[in-house]
Amino acid sequence: MQKLLAVLLLISLLSSCKHKKSGDTIFFNGIIYTLNKDSLVADAMVVTDGKIVATGKQEDLQKIYDVKASIDLQGKPVYPGFIDAHCHFYGYGSTLTEAQLTGTKSWQEVVETVQQYATGRSGWIIGRGWDQNDWQQKSFPSKEKLDELFPDQPVFLQRIDGHACIVNQQVLDLAHIDASTIIPGGQVILSEGQPTGVLLDNAMDSVSKLIPVPSNEAIEAALLQAQVNCFKVGLTTVADAGLTRNVVEIIDTLQQRGKLMMRVYAMLTDNDENKNYYFKHGPYKTDRLNVRAFKFYADGALGSRGALLLKPYTDDSHSFGIQLNPVAYFEEQAKLCLQHGFQMCTHAIGDSANRMMLHVYGKVLGGANDKRWRIEHCQVVAPDDFELFQRYTIIPSVQPTHATSDMYWATDRLGVFRIRGAYAYHDLMMENGWIAAGSDFPIEDINPLFGFYAAVVRKDQKGFPEDGFQVKNALTRSEALYAMTIWAAAANFEEDEKGSLEPGKFADFVVLDDDILKIPDEQLFKVIVLSTWIGGEKVY
Repeated sequence: MQKLLAVLLLISLLSSCKHKKSGDTIFFNGIIYTLNKDSLVADAMVVTDGKIVATGKQEDLQKIYDVKASIDLQGKPVYPGFIDAHCHFYGYGSTLTEAQLTGTKSWQEVVETVQQYATGRSGWIIGRGWDQNDWQQKSFPSKEKLDELFPDQPVFLQRIDGHACIVNQQVLDLAHIDASTIIPGGQVILSEGQPTGVLLDNAMDSVSKLIPVPSNEAIEAALLQAQVNCFKVGLTTVADAGLTRNVVEIIDTLQQRGKLMMRVYAMLTDNDENKNYYFKHGPYKTDRLNVRAFKFYADGALGSRGALLLKPYTDDSHSFGIQLNPVAYFEEQAKLCLQHGFQMCTHAIGDSANRMMLHVYGKVLGGANDKRWRIEHCQVVAPDDFELFQRYTIIPSVQPTHATSDMYWATDRLGVFRIRGAYAYHDLMMENGWIAAGSDFPIEDINPLFGFYAAVVRKDQKGFPEDGFQVKNALTRSEALYAMTIWAAAANFEEDEKGSLEPGKFADFVVLDDDILKIPDEQLFKVIVLSTWIGGEKVY
């Protein structure tokens, strides 16, 4: 009898095993924020072939799935992989080999840093990151010291926002720029009738094109180093705002070879080569690369007074900023993007630039739609223009750390009334019910948790200001998390494949050492990424 019972038990066990589903890996003992429509918090998920097949309770999933591997999450919080909705992934990687000028506290410190960097180097000296707003003397610098130190070597130093630079006389000579030079959409800054070496927007572009193009090997190295650093902070997808065709093709090649694991949403640079090729061939999509957007620039940056304003700058009554191209140009490009199936993404900082582009979009799109055209930054918006985001279904793509970086001087630029429509993330979100968030790195830090903290708390990491900066426009923690996951995915037309931890989606997720939805405000930017996973594969 006992033998019969044993046989029956064995048959029962074998039968149950046969009915179990196969899976690759179960991740268990975690606090898994799925961000699905029911806001499910699971403690386990099963991954097969790089995609999630189930989420839920560990004991339930273990009854259903026969897996090859089990990974204990050790009770840690798990979130969908972070998505930077607007950054310069390749640009960041390339700056890692340049003179690092971020955080310099004076022009003298900039010069000393460049001098140390240039020791033993030949050819162009390139750096980025200076910001005169951080100096005691907040005016633009002048090139005399660069001329003295580097009389025969071209020097090109970008301001942190990438919309201004200072160059030496060697570069001005190479570009044939003098006091009489006029460049539409740009400005050559003069002092006592002579160029200071500071160039804004299109004037800067007129010299940057002279810099030797990096080799394919250098581009690959920049991309791979950027990937390493981004994985450390939990990024699994980046929307790179401005790529040339050759860089896109190198990204694709590296991904196909399995060397570049980062998923990339590519916004193509506004140039003839890109438009001639991609308007002919159309969008391009793989599991790791999505090429379906063009990036345009309406104006410059607020920090360098290039942002296009409806009324003059409060601290410079002679300046309205810079419009980089005529309205007719943007209308023409909008029609081409619509005709060829590309998303239009436009950098607009000032209230005049935002108004101009919202009306251009509206004229071409005609009303509510699902084209998901984007305004990048939306930094200053006139009170009457917020509703245009809803009227034409335009996505506000914002960078929360810009608010806490600019808050020290932004009111000086805009005045006490106009500042109320600046960095207005909550008001922008309310127009369509969602918003996409990024960092604009390398202008800001690559860490998405710094952006999360800035969006929610509206303070710098020293706790200033005590009551927060325009806190009525803060996002809730849930909203900020959605803005860097599922909403950022939707801004890229990718919400069906990433942005939440649901069956059928890529197993892209991040494990943190603490729960950003629960810990005190002052701890948010101190949270550490324990591991980053893409397609169920541990990449950090």
